[in-house]
Amino acid sequence: MTTQTSPGRLSLTFRALVLNAGYREAQGQAWTEDGLDIAFASNYLGHWLLALLLLQSIDRELGRVVVIGGWLHDPHDKVNKINRAFDEEQWTTILADASSESVESVAKGTWSTSPDDPAQDPRQLPRIRRYGAAKLCSVMMIPELQRRLDSDPELNKISVLGVDPGMMATKITTGTYNRLILLIFFIVTQVAGRIWPNGTIHLPHKSASDVLSAALGTDSPMSERPKGLYFNGAEPKEIGVEAKDPEKRASVWKASIRYAKLKKGETCLADWA
Repeated sequence: MTTQTSPGRLSLTFRALVLNAGYREAQGQAWTEDGLDIAFASNYLGHWLLALLLLQSIDRELGRVVVIGGWLHDPHDKVNKINRAFDEEQWTTILADASSESVESVAKGTWSTSPDDPAQDPRQLPRIRRYGAAKLCSVMMIPELQRRLDSDPELNKISVLGVDPGMMATKITTGTYNRLILLIFFIVTQVAGRIWPNGTIHLPHKSASDVLSAALGTDSPMSERPKGLYFNGAEPKEIGVEAKDPEKRASVWKASIRYAKLKKGETCLADWA
């Protein structure tokens, strides 16, 4: 990809890069060929690497990187009372500290593992937690990448923003439901999404509009160059306590370089290492 977008190879400039791809196992647990937890690799590491590789092709005057977050990144978000995945004390902190071992427990999927027998965990809470851990790493990228861009003389006008699109009727949230539950869920989302547009449940077209606003909008609370903002739909929202921790963010960044095997010269970001 870096070869295809390098100067002289392909004249291509992005106004905005939206890191939107998401994946959560329907049941059980899976890993990549490199031994990384599939949730970590799909929902965070691939996004992080893609952003760094494509920085050389983002508009350096008005460019934006938009990270798709979610309330699961913060175990203390009150919305998590719905799934109860973080009710027990041991799950209220995702990264125990800023050590490489803590990051590895998330990257390798040993933090909140799924039992071999799905019947032992009918509510599938471990996979929800691992998805949340991957989202934490993604949300950490908002302030951490913004900080590094701000110190870069060539890239300091690029903005990094985050959007929580809310709960929607996608395969990530409804993949294991039967037809009756799907119908009920659809009706509930249609009603709730219209009554509380920035509530827990969002309609897909509303979330799409919010993401486009983050990518291209200039109306309040945006500006021409918004920096490091996070939104619940269209409303500004604080990121979780762990996502604000500079030591944990630095540790995740350092580990990401190792897991992605990023090398000097593959990104134009000056403060990449």
